[in-house]
Amino acid sequence: MSRDNGSWRPSDSTVSKAKKVLDATASSGELYRNGLGMIASENIVSPMVQKIVASDLHGRYAEGLPGRRYYQGCDDFDTIESLGIDLAKSVFNAPFANIQSTSGTVSNIAALKALAKPGDKITAVSTADGGHISHARMGAVGLRDLDLSTYPWDEDRMEPDIDGACALIREIQPKVSLIGQSVFLFPTPLREIADAAHEVGSTVMYDGAHVLGLIAGGVFQDPLREGADVMTGSSHKTFPGPQGGFLLSSSEDEKMHKRLNNAIFPGVCSSYHLHHVAGKVVALAEFEEYGQSYAENIVKNAQSFAQALAAEGFDVLAESRNYTASHQVLTRHGETDSGAGAKAADLLEQAGIITNMNMLPGDTKALSPSGLRLGVQELTRVGMGANEMQEVASLYARVLLKNENPSSVKEDVRNLKSDFQIIRYCFNESNQSGYPL
Repeated sequence: MSRDNGSWRPSDSTVSKAKKVLDATASSGELYRNGLGMIASENIVSPMVQKIVASDLHGRYAEGLPGRRYYQGCDDFDTIESLGIDLAKSVFNAPFANIQSTSGTVSNIAALKALAKPGDKITAVSTADGGHISHARMGAVGLRDLDLSTYPWDEDRMEPDIDGACALIREIQPKVSLIGQSVFLFPTPLREIADAAHEVGSTVMYDGAHVLGLIAGGVFQDPLREGADVMTGSSHKTFPGPQGGFLLSSSEDEKMHKRLNNAIFPGVCSSYHLHHVAGKVVALAEFEEYGQSYAENIVKNAQSFAQALAAEGFDVLAESRNYTASHQVLTRHGETDSGAGAKAADLLEQAGIITNMNMLPGDTKALSPSGLRLGVQELTRVGMGANEMQEVASLYARVLLKNENPSSVKEDVRNLKSDFQIIRYCFNESNQSGYPL
């Protein structure tokens, strides 16, 4: 840095580093603007949410709850967060809501802190069967030093084996019976599991990260009415808000509410990213208006896409159950642990189709799985429907079955996406693009 005419001028070398970040950010925006974002854990936010996330709130603090802060200058944010709590209670039909969490995993850590002590027993879906890493010893469960047992799995139905899961719960009597997955095609038979859990005094925790928007839209299942005591989730998957989390409960018990709030702050959050919370509140308001239609169309598109893939000749899992009841579709591309899923994801990316490899039943190696996990929530958000799902499936087939050069397919991907740039199901009267960078 040098002084020039009374002002400080940065060196070219440091400016070039920042420019590299700006260029990479712009390139990432171009990738998704011109390509098909089909990672099941991603989404895009509305123009209004984008504006809020880029506001002055990004650097502010508001520790505590509305009206009970450790900092001054929080009156306006109290208004925001109070509205958000009320909206979350309404949208999710929940007696309790905390909207401060910075992610779904943080929500899980907080819930486990509130519900169990180190050494307590817990049951969950194994990562090999689609459970999230936070449900494993490598994640939040291990961080809390909980004694994990995993449910037996029904590969045909892609859900916990109900009789086996209930038997396991009755046998070991866990402190927490955790339900929910990262690979989440169908609603869990929650009532049966919850009944078994409550028989032995176990608290039922439902991780709805992937399907939270489908739950709120009334098209998946209703965990808080089906026996779940606590529900966690992400605010940026099928619920289309900024990155963050929710912590919800069916309990009317004020002591439980206090435990859950304290588990968030001071338990796992100090500053909790006020700009994202405010964006979350706007997303809740948008969802209240448009969420049911959005959720319905996500599921319709996922089923149309799965059927189209199967018609093209792909091995799509869960055919006997019409492939999916969520936003996700699973495809197998080779033998177990063959790495065929990773190879397929790489070829698709070369064609401008962004997916992720995923373990399927039988796979044991996370970095060389046989499958792909595909999501349609982002394509639905920009207005694609059943006809486009057919076209997308044909693009997959050209790359992976007909062995066309991905670069030639990429131009057709770009042409398809060029007609779907405006973000829908939100307050967007000026028809702004969902891809601003």
